[in-house]
Amino acid sequence: MAAGTRGCRPWGSFLGLLGLVSAAAAAWDLASLRCNFGSFCECDFRPDLPGLECDLAQHLAGQHLARDLVVTSLKAFLQDPTPAKPLVLSLHGWTGTGKSYVSSLLARYLFRGGLRSPHVHHFSPIIHFPHPSHIERYKKDLKSWVQGNLTACDRSLFLFDEMDKLPPGLMEVLRPFLGSSWVVYGTNYRKAIFIFISNTGGEQINQVVLEAWRSRREREEIGLQELEPAISRAVLDNPHREWLLALGHLGGTPARRHSALPPAPEASCKALRAQ
Repeated sequence: MAAGTRGCRPWGSFLGLLGLVSAAAAAWDLASLRCNFGSFCECDFRPDLPGLECDLAQHLAGQHLARDLVVTSLKAFLQDPTPAKPLVLSLHGWTGTGKSYVSSLLARYLFRGGLRSPHVHHFSPIIHFPHPSHIERYKKDLKSWVQGNLTACDRSLFLFDEMDKLPPGLMEVLRPFLGSSWVVYGTNYRKAIFIFISNTGGEQINQVVLEAWRSRREREEIGLQELEPAISRAVLDNPHREWLLALGHLGGTPARRHSALPPAPEASCKALRAQ
């Protein structure tokens, strides 16, 4: 009897393992099937950081500061299971320097649906906030929209374009969502990502790059510490500085960073087009 019992143990272990594998496969099939029939938050949020890093390296010409800052900040944020704050990126520079391109790549490599994902929310002042006289209604709507979408998906991405054209005072409603509180209006918001795009500081950034060129310095030698004071001065001189100050633009933390995008050198652009 004892020998017979010992002989059955391998089969019992095998059948138990087979049952676990079958259960895991069934659970995976159910999850996969669920994702195929709806745009659920956990199904849509599929970060591909290696793909993002590769695409930025290949196609974002002459923007070493923006590339490094975006990738480093995003990696640190996503690796933290319980971030203390949402990730806030403020992209500055003249038109055509790659701000919108960077934001589109972020959406593409974070969500399966890219910019068309129901969890990526793109705001334009011309489309969504065209009348400054309606500022109070805009504040109410924006607060409700952000809160509602974070309730539905805590990994939501909010993209605000042309920030310098927004009605003054509108961004004040976002201040509670960008701080270090654990819950705002009953909503856990700390896994959200906010991206703000602005032309503010473009002239100052170009001046720093021009001075580096006159000093015969390589573009890659320009450090963020050189550009941040220039952007800060531009913020203080900007008539719409309220929104920048409301975002804590001066004195950013690791979860709240701003990146300068100087104009790309022509030689690099030609090299990329030839590839």
